[in-house]
Amino acid sequence: MAGLLIAAPMSGSGKTTFTLGLLRAFKRDGVAIAPGKAGPDYIDPAFHAAASGEPCLNYDSWAMRRDLLEAQAGAAVAKGRLLVIEAMMGLFDGAADGSGSAGDLAALLRLPVVFVVDCGRMSHSIAALVDGFAQHRAEVMIGGVILNNVASPRHETMLRQALQAIGMDVFGVIPRDSRLELPERHLGLVQAGEHVSLETFIEHAADLVHANCDLNALRAAGGSLGASPSETATDRLPPPGQRVAIARDDAFAFTYAHILDGWRRQGAELAFFSPLADEAPDETADAIYLPGGYPELHAGRLVAAGRFREGVRRAATQGRKVYGECGGYMALGEALIDAEGESHAMLGLLPLVTSFAERRLHLGYRRIKPLSDFFEASMTAHEFHYATIVSEAEDGRLFETTDALGVELGRCGLRRASVAGSFMHIIDMVETQ
Repeated sequence: MAGLLIAAPMSGSGKTTFTLGLLRAFKRDGVAIAPGKAGPDYIDPAFHAAASGEPCLNYDSWAMRRDLLEAQAGAAVAKGRLLVIEAMMGLFDGAADGSGSAGDLAALLRLPVVFVVDCGRMSHSIAALVDGFAQHRAEVMIGGVILNNVASPRHETMLRQALQAIGMDVFGVIPRDSRLELPERHLGLVQAGEHVSLETFIEHAADLVHANCDLNALRAAGGSLGASPSETATDRLPPPGQRVAIARDDAFAFTYAHILDGWRRQGAELAFFSPLADEAPDETADAIYLPGGYPELHAGRLVAAGRFREGVRRAATQGRKVYGECGGYMALGEALIDAEGESHAMLGLLPLVTSFAERRLHLGYRRIKPLSDFFEASMTAHEFHYATIVSEAEDGRLFETTDALGVELGRCGLRRASVAGSFMHIIDMVETQ
């Protein structure tokens, strides 16, 4: 017993809700679990952590090197833990080049798929849908199905009969329930820390999973990962300093746990602070990291956070490294214009003005090559934001960028002395040939 991949034919099928309910149900039963999220998502992992009580790592088969994926998975299942990874999008949806899907991850880690199907608008046709996915790739095994959004006992009978005809197991049946919906905003779900009734939601999802799913069968379905490389022998992105001050609150919440874990493994000390609480970064830190998040929703509070602003500016004046990623990049700029068109003065450390008054989606995997010694190696990254750039200096660019298809996207980001930033969410080092 080692792990499961929770997947679906498409987004919106209910796999996140089922995963949260399953994690909490396993936790209630005393099952040792290790949650994971496929792909570059930085919102769902916080929900998984809330449901399971355990840190959630990303497993990205496009952006992360194979040895890192295998090392993480091997460490996750150590001491008898069950790895439960939630897929992104549909099972075989990935990057623009067709790679990096949850199906690729399942094949690489030899994880059986628990297939969540929204049955709200189908009955016997489910057999054709599930059989098509099951036969699509021989190395991706669908171990069984969760029937979601089932309207009635009669509906359930028809669905079960159809799947029985193709020899597909049913692990559980989740009845239609209007309470199984999570609020969303422009980057996906509202963050876990902002969801005032999250615990009630998770408990309700767990009640439904407990009452309607065969947890023993799900545990027994877990596949074996086989041998995994040692995490201590796996290269990680180097930390920006020996002691790193990291912004962490509702405005700066998008950090990848595997990167912070990698920094710790290389001996770095991490000190967290909240700009929204007007906390200054640790004065003893030799580097400051402002991750992505939603600074546009809290711009007024960031303007009023004098200790935070002075602390970051002082660090920059002293030559300590300051790096901003996506939302953090916007915060390092001169101004941020919110959705209502109001301009808010940011830290003023980079010649950049961004705006949400006219939103445009920027989305996709990226390969980035450093243009200075601020970073040591080429890296993989993911870009996902709606901000538009009103003005940005052309000199002092940080990266050369290509997309998943290898198309050159030009130069991005900025560097001024010890301060740098970009819209790229860095994930891993590029695989060396």
